[in-house]
Amino acid sequence: MSLVEIPYTRYSSSSDNYYCIDDIIATCEKIPSKVEQPLFRLGFLDPSTDNTTIQPGTKLELPFWLASSLCTRRRRLVSVDMPKTYKDSFREILKADANVVDLHKIGPYYYSFGSKLLHFDHPEIGDIADSLLQGFISRFRRIMDSSQNAYNEDTTHLTCKLDESERCVFKAGQKGLDDFQRWQTGQTTKINTSQMVANHRKRKRVVMEED
Repeated sequence: MSLVEIPYTRYSSSSDNYYCIDDIIATCEKIPSKVEQPLFRLGFLDPSTDNTTIQPGTKLELPFWLASSLCTRRRRLVSVDMPKTYKDSFREILKADANVVDLHKIGPYYYSFGSKLLHFDHPEIGDIADSLLQGFISRFRRIMDSSQNAYNEDTTHLTCKLDESERCVFKAGQKGLDDFQRWQTGQTTKINTSQMVANHRKRKRVVMEED
């Protein structure tokens, strides 16, 4: 089978956003792969050879979006291994003290890319999922504490080791603190009833009128 004949389809899940630049970048992260069947007329994917066909056994670094299309339960043109930053040796480091790890240096989309790896049928997937969850939980409190104790300050030194998901959490914490400070000093507009509560009251009023 020729790889050219395979239509491009991005792996999709409830968390994916086709038009999200961050999501697109995350799906371009490379995955160690090994060719299991001949890939005709695609020798250009392997810079180490001049052959037009990639032979079985050839090892390549493929972007996630391509590897996920070539390694499925129905079609296994390549097999994949987990990137070293998600293997057992690194998971042990994250487990020992997650707060000292520079996730941004390791991969700015560490959690996003890691969650995409769960798409594959790999023996380490369960351990990777647990590591991602526990790592995020371990780092979450310090992130929120930092965001609450750095009001109107340069926060570069606080966010330099965070991956992009954690930076979003940090920004959300800062915005919450800023909104609270503005409310305390009377700088906010009148507090309005939430739309959900307003709709509930409307439905309740209609039911009472019908009775």
